[in-house]
Amino acid sequence: MKILITGSTGMVGRNLVETLKNNTGHRLLTPTHKDLDLINQEATQTYFKAHKPDIIFHCASKVGGIQANLDEPVDFLLTNMMISMNVIHAALEAGVERFLNLGSSCMYPRDREILREEDILTGKLEPTNEGYAIAKNAAACLCRYISNEYGLAYRTVIPPNLYGPYDHFDLVNSHLLPAVILKLHLAKLKGEKIVKIWGDGQARREFLYIADLIDFLVVMLNRIEELPNMINVGVGEDYTIDEYYEMTAKVIGYQGAFEHDFSKPVGMRKKLMDISHVKKFGWQAKIPLDEGLKNTYHYFLKIID
Repeated sequence: MKILITGSTGMVGRNLVETLKNNTGHRLLTPTHKDLDLINQEATQTYFKAHKPDIIFHCASKVGGIQANLDEPVDFLLTNMMISMNVIHAALEAGVERFLNLGSSCMYPRDREILREEDILTGKLEPTNEGYAIAKNAAACLCRYISNEYGLAYRTVIPPNLYGPYDHFDLVNSHLLPAVILKLHLAKLKGEKIVKIWGDGQARREFLYIADLIDFLVVMLNRIEELPNMINVGVGEDYTIDEYYEMTAKVIGYQGAFEHDFSKPVGMRKKLMDISHVKKFGWQAKIPLDEGLKNTYHYFLKIID
């Protein structure tokens, strides 16, 4: 089987490539940005028609934390919209019958504490990452339209926040956990006695270890047609921001104290996925948070040496 993976140098893409490489029955197409600029519509269509993949995993996107989304809403909307529209349309034009689009929990309305697939596009989005969310919703809609109009299997998998090897560790442009790992690691090295947490620390978030998401994608490789148009793939368990700091501090060995910065934005108060649909496929996440944090910190230590 010929499998094309967009975003093959990002966290999801790199982990997926590593896993699929062990399956010698598949030929992988993993163009980097240097090989193929997905914002270029003509180049994308030419590449897809030339290689004619059997299935596409669309993992490419511009991602970042709250501050990055607030600072660059235009770029987050335009870049992600152009990439996804080009990739999905090029796949259709190239005759690709199976397509897995990577969605995001930010696609959900801001006032829903339990995230159910049927609630998408039924309310206002969270303002702190609205541009990114609009682009992700548009991609999921286009996949659904294609599935319904052409009878093809274009599906959207929606994970919660992800963490693990090949994540991006940056204090401004990273998601919560990689930013916390870097912040606490630096605080330990510098002997800082206090680390500040944005907001009151009581917002709740769900995190899925990257190996669990990859496991689901590989398991469903030959069953994409069975999936609904959109499906949550999560843990079904969440923790407060304070608890993530405390658990990460324990892994790193940081023994200082925490203070809250109430001037900073916190985003949605709660984002917990309803995982009843994915359970019907006999799948569940296997890596507990403490183990995932240890694995991620060990990876972090390797890349900074």
